[in-house]
Amino acid sequence: MVVPVLPDSEMMDTAASGARWAIATPHTLATQAGAEAFERGGNAIDAALAAAATLAVVYPHMCGVGGDLFALVQRPDGAVTAVNSSGRAPAAADADRVREVTGGHVMPARGPYSVTVPGAAAGWRALHGQGAALDWTTAFERALVHAREGAPVAAGLAETLAEDPALAEDPGMAALFFPGGSPLGTGATFAQPALAATLTAIATEGPDVLYRGEVGRRYAAGLAAAGVPIVPGDLEAHRADLLPPLRGRYRDLDVSVVPPNSQGFVLLQALALVERLGIDPDPFGPDAPILARIFSTTAADRDRHLADPARMVVHPSTLLDDGHLAGLADEVRTGGEPEMPRSPSGDTIALVTADTEGHAVSLIQSLFDGFGSGILEPSTGIVAHDRGGCFTLEPGHPNELRGGARPAHTLMPALVHREGRLAGVAGTMGGYAQPQINAMTVIRSFDLAMEPGDAVATPRWLVNGMDPSSETPAVTVEADVPTATTEALREGGFEVDTVGVRDGSVGHAHLIRVTEGGLAAGSDPRADGSAMAG
Repeated sequence: MVVPVLPDSEMMDTAASGARWAIATPHTLATQAGAEAFERGGNAIDAALAAAATLAVVYPHMCGVGGDLFALVQRPDGAVTAVNSSGRAPAAADADRVREVTGGHVMPARGPYSVTVPGAAAGWRALHGQGAALDWTTAFERALVHAREGAPVAAGLAETLAEDPALAEDPGMAALFFPGGSPLGTGATFAQPALAATLTAIATEGPDVLYRGEVGRRYAAGLAAAGVPIVPGDLEAHRADLLPPLRGRYRDLDVSVVPPNSQGFVLLQALALVERLGIDPDPFGPDAPILARIFSTTAADRDRHLADPARMVVHPSTLLDDGHLAGLADEVRTGGEPEMPRSPSGDTIALVTADTEGHAVSLIQSLFDGFGSGILEPSTGIVAHDRGGCFTLEPGHPNELRGGARPAHTLMPALVHREGRLAGVAGTMGGYAQPQINAMTVIRSFDLAMEPGDAVATPRWLVNGMDPSSETPAVTVEADVPTATTEALREGGFEVDTVGVRDGSVGHAHLIRVTEGGLAAGSDPRADGSAMAG
């Protein structure tokens, strides 16, 4: 058995350019899998699928078969399709019961009540149907090698295991990731035979084996034993939706996102307010406190309205119309105490691919928190996500937990066009702060003319309210953010929480730009990944 060795973080190429194709992901083995798909004659869709399947194996704290998926896909004719493969709450979900158990109005962040139907596998199939050049089974080849033969533990995975010993309370998690009672460390080899069998079944029989077949029945039975109310009928009801994207204008750019239940519209609101208010958009510029207020104001608007689109009281188009944006701009101008959006944390992966034939993919898949619900179903090797934690227990709220509903969702891929032509492919990990991170990426790349690698690597600050008990809104600031910016944010009414340099708590962003010579890609050095191009 030959187990791949991850290069040292300093040796990873986080920027690359090429004449034919480009890819950036948060794990170098996934980047390599996508590059291999390109070199075998695949396009950006094939590369995204190979990378996504590989990440489901080698980055199991961030994403997997038990999680959700959103994507934006461009085909050579320029048409863009939004893929929403987010799962719904089980039909038996009961907000009154959860309120009774928890004694409050806050959804549990882990455990059986946080689990919703997984959508990733159905999302992969939907993505493949958008014009992949290679066979479906090809997408899983590299992932299956890593699952069967083992892969090295990346630094991010080791950190999650070390920081959360409660994960070992789940028997499935303990057996795989805490051998002998201790968490796996960086560079250790871990194989996942049960997950390998599940992925083999998905590769050979298709996702129906999970949603309507034997794998799904075993998964549901294992979840039931852990107290999760998902039954086979909940899995059978899942479908990946193919939708037109939601678009917004920013200067001479058209920015596309996935419609709700994705929070993508918040990015469009934030960019529109930057332009409407006429501020300096540089996150290190003199108007950084106003930019922070824009982020907090649009996040609060999200928390008021975002839900399953069938239950939203305000139509998504209304949230982007001139009158609504004018109201938000007034909120920013009045200078009242900024509202605290939810914490940015969220264990998610984003990956971006593009080729010069005209295919492009921004894909995000996630378990939400690190290892999701903390439940690893042992017969299938699937880690169940905790996306149900995004519901609220507030009675009457559009996003109140209800059986069969989709929760408000953090995942939000993005595409950027200029004069009808693809200009950028963007995505980020970062939970509720994804709109902020993507806004900074767009601003730094298109307003400040940074190269993709610099646009995603440059220090960040995020409005996040890390301390819910604080009466002062908080901003997480990386240690190498300029002192003048940090002081300006503090003077603007924000409590400053300083973290390390290139800290994962401010997200993992990735970007591809279309250039005169082809494509240029940047992968966030805060992750374990790389960019490649050819």
